[in-house]
Amino acid sequence: MAYSTEKIRNIAVAGHGATGKTTFVERLLVAGKAIPEAATIESGKTVSDHTPEEIENGISIHTTLSYVEWSDHKINILDTPGASDFVGEVVTAFRTSESVIMMIAARAGIQIETIKLWRRLDNRNLPRIVYINRMDEDRADYESIFNDLREKFDVTVVPITIPVGQGADFTGVIDLIGMKYWASGEGGATDIPAEMMDQVEEYRTLLVEAAAEGDDELTMKYLEDETLSEEEVCRGITVGLRENKIVPVFSGSALQNAGVDVFLDFLTWAAPSPAGGREVVVDQEGNESEFPISVDSPFSAMNFKTTLDQFSGKLSFVKVMGGVLKADTEFVIGTNGKKQKAGKIHTALGKKLVEVSELAAGDIGIMSKIVEARTNDTFRSPDQYVHFRPLALPQPVYTLAISAVSKKDEDKLNEQLVRVTEEDKTFTVSFDPETHETVIAGMGELHINTILNKIKNLYKIEIETRPPRVPYRETITKSTETNYRHKKQSGGHGQFGEVHIRVRPLERGQEYDFANEIKGGTVSKGYIPGIEKGLHEAMEHGVLAGYPVCDVGIVLFDGKEHPVDSSEMAFKIAARGALRQAMEKCGPVLLEPIMKLSVFIEDQYLGDILSDLSSKRGRVLGQDQLGGGIVEINALVPQADLLRYAIDLKSMTAGTGSFEVAFSHYDPVQGKNAEEIIAASTYRREEE
Repeated sequence: MAYSTEKIRNIAVAGHGATGKTTFVERLLVAGKAIPEAATIESGKTVSDHTPEEIENGISIHTTLSYVEWSDHKINILDTPGASDFVGEVVTAFRTSESVIMMIAARAGIQIETIKLWRRLDNRNLPRIVYINRMDEDRADYESIFNDLREKFDVTVVPITIPVGQGADFTGVIDLIGMKYWASGEGGATDIPAEMMDQVEEYRTLLVEAAAEGDDELTMKYLEDETLSEEEVCRGITVGLRENKIVPVFSGSALQNAGVDVFLDFLTWAAPSPAGGREVVVDQEGNESEFPISVDSPFSAMNFKTTLDQFSGKLSFVKVMGGVLKADTEFVIGTNGKKQKAGKIHTALGKKLVEVSELAAGDIGIMSKIVEARTNDTFRSPDQYVHFRPLALPQPVYTLAISAVSKKDEDKLNEQLVRVTEEDKTFTVSFDPETHETVIAGMGELHINTILNKIKNLYKIEIETRPPRVPYRETITKSTETNYRHKKQSGGHGQFGEVHIRVRPLERGQEYDFANEIKGGTVSKGYIPGIEKGLHEAMEHGVLAGYPVCDVGIVLFDGKEHPVDSSEMAFKIAARGALRQAMEKCGPVLLEPIMKLSVFIEDQYLGDILSDLSSKRGRVLGQDQLGGGIVEINALVPQADLLRYAIDLKSMTAGTGSFEVAFSHYDPVQGKNAEEIIAASTYRREEE
């Protein structure tokens, strides 16, 4: 059955690890009769966690698409991983959804990933619904979490269902809109237990007040009558959610199947549809504008995720933005302009592809065998240029140098690494010409290990990894003036070139500056390119440890040439010798990369983390209390001391901490540290 844009709901299910997201999705799928019964995580048969690595690790690693049909609506569900190592998958789901279900465990409460994901939602102004799960566990505390949400995030939280009992006493939930009690299990709605009425009235007052604030007309009526009808409450909640002014809060236990029907009903009437939504597009000059999601717009779709399936080939996960996608739809891939025909179109229940006849604007589906498609591609009508802004993915934080144990496996290893980069845009592979290493980068140790274990197991490749070499630099601290003559006579034409240069240090980050101040034609213009080439060659290897040179200003102010023996090559050699000679006089120093580090930890670990950063030559810039006992620490730390930080932080915080890192600048490194770096570089070059 094809669904109109207004009848579609795109929902991402997100939250910290072990909050019950996948189990909750199983219950939604059973309620919607998409699957006959719910599987457990331990069985390895859930719809969401279906890949071998997910089954082996017992966690979600990929964002998985599934759907339910409910009350004439189609609800697309994107189940996302909870571990910070796989946050790229979550970002993909957020970009594709109109609202997000934030899962919170009733005992653990607001955790680090909850806060970090909440901030991402704030940046996108994306509506969210909170589901406080696992109310049947010991030490579950609904009231504490409800108040924490209100205080820590400074939002209007609105109770929709509240629990009856907690921990072992949990028996079900009360729907504050329909004013009914839903017992755990398969039972329907019944009357609210009398002993709950005082608590129900307290929370319902919060609900009605929030609904009244969603609409000016409702506000006036509430002030006059102090009451709203069920229909008016629904209207106010719908407006408030869609405008991201309120956060509806549900509670329950996915394992006990309490109140799932109420939740699905809520999504159909309250959650925003794609209709009326807008996506940012970028024109050929780089200017941004908004594109209305509508069947009346020209056909366009964003390829937000790519997987390589051994049976189905390349699968392109798309969100249709304009028009209607059908099997005979012709389109071009925005990046290369090549014409394509859609072919078979699918939706999905995890790994199971379900063929459909069409997808209207706003719907999510899968296209197979679009061989040249890549993640972030725009599929568009040949008649109109459209390019959607790419996914705003986080930068990798953990790097390793990698090689195959056997040289004969190198090509096979590189081929598989490149294949992974097609599927996972937070994983990168590059060859560093400076260190002659293949370097991989990802979001953490778990992320990298998951990828490498898959390659080892599938392709029987033995792999070696090690910390990558740090990209040190060299620069100068003083100015000087020097000249260098290259003269060589070996019969016939000789070689002759003489250059006079002034060298000065530049401000950090300016890299290189060259000026030609030759007067009187002492060096012909035709030799200047050769001189610049020689200077660049000299800057490739500094005089201290052979690292590239940066932040140097050079003025060529004089020189000499020979009418027969001068050549571009001779002047290149002379320039190279002149700069190396000058650098030895200019107080050369080593520079090391300094990284901007943001660490997210529970406040109980604050002292240990600050002490560790000090031991890593870090400079703490500040710290912020993010709420829920979570602290963000911002610091500047040398890259050399962060090569194993993903492992160190995991050890210090019992696996709860996470971090983000980005390059900041280069700083001088002196004393014993510099001596050790120079000695190591000298030894390595001698070995090579």
